[in-house]
Amino acid sequence: MSSTWNAKLYNDKHSFVWEKATGVVELLNAQPGERILDLGCGTGHLTAQIAAKGAIMMGVDRSDDMIAEAKQKYPGIQFQVADGTALTFDEEFDAIFSNAALHWILDAEAVARGVAKALKPGGRLVAEFGGKGNIRTLMGAMNDAAEKFGIAEGLDKLGWYYPGIGEYSGLLEKHGLEVREASLFERPTRLEDGEEGLKTWLRMFRKPVLERLPIDRQIEFLEEIEEEVRPRLFKDGVWELDYRRLRVAAYKL
Repeated sequence: MSSTWNAKLYNDKHSFVWEKATGVVELLNAQPGERILDLGCGTGHLTAQIAAKGAIMMGVDRSDDMIAEAKQKYPGIQFQVADGTALTFDEEFDAIFSNAALHWILDAEAVARGVAKALKPGGRLVAEFGGKGNIRTLMGAMNDAAEKFGIAEGLDKLGWYYPGIGEYSGLLEKHGLEVREASLFERPTRLEDGEEGLKTWLRMFRKPVLERLPIDRQIEFLEEIEEEVRPRLFKDGVWELDYRRLRVAAYKL
């Protein structure tokens, strides 16, 4: 989870992040009185939705900006800045929920270890995030552009993790979490902001790549990517990314 998210841009132009989370919220099936941690809560929209079902919620995110926004919007819920790789909770939660966050954390093993420790015996992790093959078309174009602009070195270490079912299930089970449901599925996602949608998305979610270039070359870089992917991703005046999501439910033994 990046610590430099732009909470206003996230809220204004990327509402699909929480609006498309109906399925994973249903899988969580929060019950009144359950104590639930929202890991990578962003600006707290889903945390509040789950709290409305009667669960006692706590939201954590690494971004100061996101947490500040969440506290302002939902003052009745507990939010705090926390690193997903360094959770300090000890058997405190009936469930841990996470949507569209775990693919930002390269040290997935540290997350699994902290999640297992934070859950009560029999507690569950319910999560959805980018899975194997996520935004394959866009990633290919971005890598091509990075090569052309001389910024490709170390690109794979900037912060996205898209595992398959086997890889992620094995990781969770290594830490005592029994995977009972797992699916990897296509979820084409239409971006907001019309013609500018792809540039807006890249500025939000691939900021570390753009920051490798001087400001006067960033637009040129974005346009290079747009040109390559336009035939496949621009449809009826809207950009539609080839999202693939991994959804899991795992229980602490």
